[in-house]
Amino acid sequence: MKRPRIRLGMVGGGQGAFIGEVHRMAARLDDRFELLAGALSGDSARAAASAADLGLDPKRSYADFGAMAAAESLLEDGIEAVAIVTPNHLHYPAARAFLEAGIHVICDKPLTVSEEEAEALAALVEERGLVFVVTYNYSGYPLIRQAREMVAAGELGNIRVVQIEYAQDWLATPIEAEGQKQASWRTDPARAGAGGSIGDIGTHAYHLAEFVTGLKARSLLADLDSFVAGRTLDDNAHILLHFSNGAKGMLWASQIASGKENGLRLRVYGDRGSLEWSQEEPNQLIHLLLGDTRRVLTRAGAGVTADSATAASRLPSGHPEGYIEGFANLYRDAADLIQAHGDAGTHHSLAPTVMDGLRGVRFVSKAVASNNAGSIWQSLE
Repeated sequence: MKRPRIRLGMVGGGQGAFIGEVHRMAARLDDRFELLAGALSGDSARAAASAADLGLDPKRSYADFGAMAAAESLLEDGIEAVAIVTPNHLHYPAARAFLEAGIHVICDKPLTVSEEEAEALAALVEERGLVFVVTYNYSGYPLIRQAREMVAAGELGNIRVVQIEYAQDWLATPIEAEGQKQASWRTDPARAGAGGSIGDIGTHAYHLAEFVTGLKARSLLADLDSFVAGRTLDDNAHILLHFSNGAKGMLWASQIASGKENGLRLRVYGDRGSLEWSQEEPNQLIHLLLGDTRRVLTRAGAGVTADSATAASRLPSGHPEGYIEGFANLYRDAADLIQAHGDAGTHHSLAPTVMDGLRGVRFVSKAVASNNAGSIWQSLE
């Protein structure tokens, strides 16, 4: 029997937005959600026009998220979940409004702009017992889930070194001064928070390192730079990490790396072998064993045996999958959690939680503190 679609709302993601349409495509891919309501812009005229573009009932297009949360919670067919795709500074008040209205939340990263807000959200999620998913979307890739299971099964031995980098070049020039919408808010501390590249892409890298290895970072040392003249927030970061088992890590996040498009790369080294994965070639996972031959595992190929990886694949081997499919896997995870909500027992899920979001915000906070103190070690515990 086909399950009913989950009634979904959206905050942000109106005309001219990038990530809102990504969330909408991801939510549609497995036909698990139906978008019914939105507060799609802080500008009421743009919000209404955006809702019309998406075919929403004008009565369910709202001027602000507070009014939306209050109204939808009273409707018999009100939304069951909301996707929050606004600039960072609105994540906390929007998420709080919907949680208090009894509505599940799917929130873009980073979770909030401060540790205090992130801790308050985590406490509210626990108090209300609702589903809260943070869209660290790279954890949805099949071969990332394969890598996670291989590490957990001990195929690499004891993990010694973790190297993670996320390099882009789209902020290599001061395009925010030209009014470029995406750059304008991401380089503005009032809307982005204390972190620039570390908040926007560094949190992705940090989460991926912990997700694949199963290790928690205990401390960090950060060297942050703003290479573009006049820019307040960092556009390049070098960060050293110490993990819970004694492993050492290096994280590089840059948005001024000339020639790099979306260069997210993870390498994990154990005392028996290593794994390497690149987001720009997401259908291959390189596996090397000490003193043995190099293996290249392909998505949906014979060597991919992890249940979580095969369940995250939609197409036969040789047919590439990528960004939208990985993102959609988190929406599918969220749908499973929402539809299992209230059932007896615990539903196992790989979806990033509010606690993962809190760790990401703490990572940003401690990196900024480390840099400001002259690049000294800061505890993450």
